[in-house]
Amino acid sequence: MSAHAANTMRAILIGLALVLGSGTASAAMYKWVDEKGVVHYTDKMPPEAVDRGNVELSKQGVPIKKIDPSLTPEQRRAKEQEEERKRAIAKQQEDTARRDRALLASYTSENEIDLARQRALNAIESVMRSSAAYVESINKRKAEVQEKIATFKDRPVPPVLERERDSLNEELDRQREVPAIKRNEAAAVTAKYDADKARWREITAARAAEASAAGMTPTAVRK
Repeated sequence: MSAHAANTMRAILIGLALVLGSGTASAAMYKWVDEKGVVHYTDKMPPEAVDRGNVELSKQGVPIKKIDPSLTPEQRRAKEQEEERKRAIAKQQEDTARRDRALLASYTSENEIDLARQRALNAIESVMRSSAAYVESINKRKAEVQEKIATFKDRPVPPVLERERDSLNEELDRQREVPAIKRNEAAAVTAKYDADKARWREITAARAAEASAAGMTPTAVRK
């Protein structure tokens, strides 16, 4: 038997003798391990060993309370990071479950998803048509203003005409950005509804499998 094992065994025997063999023993004993791995049994914790953790034993040697060792700063940071990671995962799962419930509440078939996507795309297309018509009217008004300005030739142009011309040019610049913005919106809408459709299929397929395994209809499970 190694010296370490012998020391450990002696500590255990002494501790048990103190706990079980004396009617004058204190009401509780403490079992703790020092930095060398040696187990100790004492009637109180040495100040230098308080942070190492311990097990409080009753007079009959039954564990009644356990105190874990104090964490090092590195262990504390690791624990906090792990807890934060678990909170983030839980929140993500919560968000996914909420979106899934909303998806199932909004659509009962893939056709309904396709119709919703088309309505959204039609709304964007309508805005683009309105913008094109607006640009046409601005260009028409701009041509009229330019004609008026041209009639002044070498004479000073009235400030009101200059202001209107500048305002029309600024509005044309804004409207030129509309098609690109709306094309991006249309792409985002298409991607969103494609993702919704794929997720709807996953959820309904999983619930149909659950229903089959439970001997229920898919409709009953969805409810």
